[in-house]
Amino acid sequence: MDDAIRLAKRVARQFACSRTMAEQYIEGGWVSVDGQVIELPGARVAPQQAVALAQDANPMELTPVTLVLNKPAGYEAGLGLEAGHTSHTSRSQGAPQALDLLSAATHLADDPAGQRVLLRHFRALECFTPLPTEASGLVVYTQDRRVARKLREDIEVLEQECIVEVAGQIQEDGLQRLCHGLTFNDRPLPPIKVSWQNETHLRFALKGIRPGQIPSMCEAVGLSVVDIRRIRIGRVPLARLPEGQWRYLQPWERF
Repeated sequence: MDDAIRLAKRVARQFACSRTMAEQYIEGGWVSVDGQVIELPGARVAPQQAVALAQDANPMELTPVTLVLNKPAGYEAGLGLEAGHTSHTSRSQGAPQALDLLSAATHLADDPAGQRVLLRHFRALECFTPLPTEASGLVVYTQDRRVARKLREDIEVLEQECIVEVAGQIQEDGLQRLCHGLTFNDRPLPPIKVSWQNETHLRFALKGIRPGQIPSMCEAVGLSVVDIRRIRIGRVPLARLPEGQWRYLQPWERF
């Protein structure tokens, strides 16, 4: 394939468009080579290979996306830019990145967003909703600067809801103290909404949560934490998203 050229160059030449538009066509999933969709503008194609452009191809600038993941326990979801599978504030001991779970294969089959999955949707993702490696549940990754700014600036004031599995015997006034009266890192905690979901699970709704805070609170009233699962951030719920799968945040959803 010594005479092979970049796909973007071939598309620009074959369909009489600019190189920028050709790259938008390709990254938008509108271009196929020998019947197979190729999303990499730098892919090499030989003269004898058939390059086709979808009839409904749209060269408009591609919109950044936000992905909602149900992270299983054992994966790290850190803070800041995670593109290239690197977290700025990694505190785990070799735990795999939750980012590794984001692929076409783990996309929710009946995602109501109706969005086509593209390779570019997994690039330059930021995560401002950290979750401890041992915890599971809702994590958000975004390319959208507006969503990133919202989460970066407001994560401390957005209410987060967690279901916490506990073991042990709670103290007589334990539930009341969980709601108000405990300290963490030598500082009094503000009022928190805590209630029993069933005999072994507590529901926490709190703001400005700190790593280790919930286990410390439970220990103070005679309980030990078995599992933590985050089910809501602001107004965005985990809902029925299966563990290990993700969906697109819809345009009308707001944190």
